[in-house]
Amino acid sequence: MRYGFWLPIFGGWLRNVDDEMMPATFEYAKTVAQKAEQWGYSTTLVAELYLNDIKGPESDSLEAWSTAAALAAVTEKLEIMAAVRPGFHNPAVTAKMAANIDHISNGRFTLNVVSAWWEEEARQYGGIFTEHDERYDRTEEFVQVLKGMWTNDVFDFRGKFYEVKGAHLAPKPVQKPYPVLYAGGESERGKQAIVEHCDAYVMHGGTVEEIARKVADMKQRRKQAGKEPFRSFGMAAFVICRDSEEEAQAELKRITDVKLSSGYAGYKDFVNKSQLELQLKLQDYSVSNRGLRPNFIGTPEQIADRILAYEAAGVDLLLLQFSPQLEEMEQFAKQVMPLVEERRNSLAAKGGK
Repeated sequence: MRYGFWLPIFGGWLRNVDDEMMPATFEYAKTVAQKAEQWGYSTTLVAELYLNDIKGPESDSLEAWSTAAALAAVTEKLEIMAAVRPGFHNPAVTAKMAANIDHISNGRFTLNVVSAWWEEEARQYGGIFTEHDERYDRTEEFVQVLKGMWTNDVFDFRGKFYEVKGAHLAPKPVQKPYPVLYAGGESERGKQAIVEHCDAYVMHGGTVEEIARKVADMKQRRKQAGKEPFRSFGMAAFVICRDSEEEAQAELKRITDVKLSSGYAGYKDFVNKSQLELQLKLQDYSVSNRGLRPNFIGTPEQIADRILAYEAAGVDLLLLQFSPQLEEMEQFAKQVMPLVEERRNSLAAKGGK
């Protein structure tokens, strides 16, 4: 299992808690990333939203790509996964930017391709926001241009949405043939696009049974398409680790006490503009990315056992959220990560007898 984390660019992950003691500043994000390397985390996901979806559109937030480039220069081992939304970007320019950040990081830059869901944000920032399936049509062309720019000396492309003529990109990315493309989607159209064009699949938080079904389904779709297996299956999760289950449940109750605020401004668009497999409740939305569904809530021992259950279901990358980020990440690294290893080894030893 690889342990990743969402970079804290919104000032927190909790829509019902005003001050999570994790400011939306580059200095804080840099500290978290550098400490994370020391504690054994492998990956950080930098979400791309121009409005703050957690604390409200009027609140501070960091821009994803400039933040990713800056982090690449001040870290040494961390995989830096930046989200990219085709409706806001020129694909040829994006390919150039990504190759440059890949060089800054010495081959540690990857992309999370997101087809977008927040119509109001697109209106404010001049993004292109169309019907659901057409967003994936655009995404497919966008990815084709990225790959073409990264792998051809001279690249030409003409599609419905993009046209590139005799384009050169040098230097090429450090990673060959190109940086890993992650993507997540639950609609039939989204899954089709991901199977055909991306390298790894990432999921919102879900129960073990839900995630096991998704992993098995995407593996089968990939095989039927005649593609190489996905490189990775990742899942988002929010962690509440405490000395006792009672303490963990008390914290859960505190953070899910729904208080309608501007942090819920994107709720209707997220539910209505996406084609979700599960009906999303307001309480689920109180924590980002359905992070409560995996139930990483309890003692270190309980959480370690649940992580092993997800590992058995096919997850090999956890994209974790914590509040406050720095303190809770350190506790998880010191109390939970070693337990997972110990319990995995113990199970393997028992299986060998």
